[in-house]
Amino acid sequence: MLKKIAIAVALIIIVIFTVAAAAVFLTGTEVSAEREVVINKPRDLVFAYLKQVKNQNEWGTWYRRDPGMKQEATGTDGTAGFVSRWESTNPEVGSGEQEIKRIVEGEKIDTELRFKAPFESKADAYLVTEPVGAAQTRVRWGFRTEMPRPMNLMLLVMDLEQAIGKDYEEGLANLKQILERP
Repeated sequence: MLKKIAIAVALIIIVIFTVAAAAVFLTGTEVSAEREVVINKPRDLVFAYLKQVKNQNEWGTWYRRDPGMKQEATGTDGTAGFVSRWESTNPEVGSGEQEIKRIVEGEKIDTELRFKAPFESKADAYLVTEPVGAAQTRVRWGFRTEMPRPMNLMLLVMDLEQAIGKDYEEGLANLKQILERP
């Protein structure tokens, strides 16, 4: 009888391990989100504001969650190579740094986000401006990252695209409000 119980327990463990291993390899690892807004201002004005990383404190959602976070920067804001670092005890903000990797003047800003806490990860982010009319600009804000295996199993229970997308929507609404002020 004891032998049958031991075999049954072993089989159950093997099945659980096999299902977990299959889930790890069948679940995707890529996470991305993109949101957009149309701002009633010309593209050159919108782009000039966006490429200054310091302005994210005004429109981004994370600074509003912890205005007391520690911040420091190296390089010249608005140029490739500029790095902005932050440190917060608020787990929704965490700590890390953002580096401007590339700027296509008037069109696109590519940055790399390097998160340190609450967990380490990297993400590529971008801001794109597109003319809609003479005095309107579409701003697209997005990011892409990879969740390493087995951490990718979190994607089965957590919708990161929706969570980050919500923050992006809020930030873009703030951006629109700020830039459209008379």
